[in-house]
Amino acid sequence: MSRPEIEEDLAVLVELGLVEQRHKAVLEVLEGGLSVVEVARRFGVVRQTVHGWLRDYARDGIMGLADKSSRPATCPHQMPPEVEALVLSLRREHGSWGPQTILFELARAGVDPLPGRSSVYRCLVRHGLVDPQARRRRRSDYKRWERSRAMELWQKDITGGVHLADGSQASVVTGVDDNSRFCVCAKVVVRATARPVCDAFAEAMRRHGVPDGVLTDNGKVFTGKYGPGKGEVLFDRICRENGIRHLLTAPRSPTTTGKIERFHKTLKAECLSGRVFASIAEAQASIDEWVEHYNTRRPHQGIGNVPPIERFRFAHRDTDVVEPVEREGSRGDAVVAVSGLRGVTRWVDTCGRIGLGGFRYHVGRFMAGELVEVICRNGLVEISRQGVIIATHAQRHPAGKTQRSSPGLRRGRVATAGTPVTRIVDRTGSVSFAGTNYRVGNQYRGRQVQVAIVAESVQISTTDGVVRMHPIRHDRTKEHGAFANPRGRPRKPSVAQEPELPVAHLPELNCPAGTGT
Repeated sequence: MSRPEIEEDLAVLVELGLVEQRHKAVLEVLEGGLSVVEVARRFGVVRQTVHGWLRDYARDGIMGLADKSSRPATCPHQMPPEVEALVLSLRREHGSWGPQTILFELARAGVDPLPGRSSVYRCLVRHGLVDPQARRRRRSDYKRWERSRAMELWQKDITGGVHLADGSQASVVTGVDDNSRFCVCAKVVVRATARPVCDAFAEAMRRHGVPDGVLTDNGKVFTGKYGPGKGEVLFDRICRENGIRHLLTAPRSPTTTGKIERFHKTLKAECLSGRVFASIAEAQASIDEWVEHYNTRRPHQGIGNVPPIERFRFAHRDTDVVEPVEREGSRGDAVVAVSGLRGVTRWVDTCGRIGLGGFRYHVGRFMAGELVEVICRNGLVEISRQGVIIATHAQRHPAGKTQRSSPGLRRGRVATAGTPVTRIVDRTGSVSFAGTNYRVGNQYRGRQVQVAIVAESVQISTTDGVVRMHPIRHDRTKEHGAFANPRGRPRKPSVAQEPELPVAHLPELNCPAGTGT
């Protein structure tokens, strides 16, 4: 039997019972003389269905009464093959472009009608150019924020991914404007230490102007808040001297600086991925070329598919930059020269005073335990805290005698008054207070120290004096638990040290009968 005959026999057997019922209904109308309404009522369907059976029977005979696919014969809105080929070509040429970027390029090329974003996505999935993945979070779940104008806030960070021919890896100091997404800084450095990072920051301000604020993470090149040092870092001094408000993200919160993190992803995907540079200069030239394209020609989806320069061009720019310069000082003192002024940092003692050049200067008891900056000029001693002058005195010490004459280690100062709790330094040189670890030093491992809250700092001291001062990083609501156990958690008693007494040696209790005591 030939194949067409087999298919015909199979078609006759498909749902024969259902086809017979429909054929019977059709015959009752055609041969029985019944009305369509009566037949529809008898078979439990609407009259439109019976009319449909009659049309199918008149066109295809009994085979037309079988169930057919509801798939349309044509799809007018289907993506034309020419457009599909263009989509695939753009994706293969630019592997980092997603459906939204490809759709923008199609519109720029004058494609009409323009397919939808989901159509482009399905096309890429269909040809294996995109791995289909479920979206983990909806976009509405994220809290998006943006400054209202350009130069109001910069986001700064550091990223790696610059591979050199000698096997080493360089870093890139990056910065973007929060409002316009304009890249203000992309400097390649061998090591991202304080001086190269600050040089890149100053260079960006000389080129594009001084922003109102800057947002960074808590890296030690950006802030000394969580580092071992006691003074402000160079980056903070640059911000203070130029009137820039320095904002820090919460610990372990990379989404706060999401714009610069997304810029890193784009930079690596479009410029650094799979490339090895012969030198730092070659890497810098390549990145500069890409940044020019990013700022002036590449559309940015976050600002309405326009290049960042369209927003950044209207920014007000002040390129008068004040750059602090570090100088060597004696051990224990941070010495800086800012705009020709020589200054030092000092800790305020329990009486609210500081020592400078062998003389005592009053600051105020409310500043006890805090670190202040001291600058001498025009015969005056100006004492400030975080850029705010809190005291001014006539200079009493000889000019130029602001440093200690002894080059040795300075003697630990007396601990500031406060409610202390005792802690034992663990093997890592740290102590735990209110659920947070604070660094003490490896030389104090196994020793007892006193931990106290002084002003807005955590003071760690021994019998010899203050060892460390840290900014408060713990949850203040948990302090009651720490102060409730000033000696720490009681240790479990050893059973071997207190053996049970035999019954015969138990002391007699002289208690009145029936008292239970």
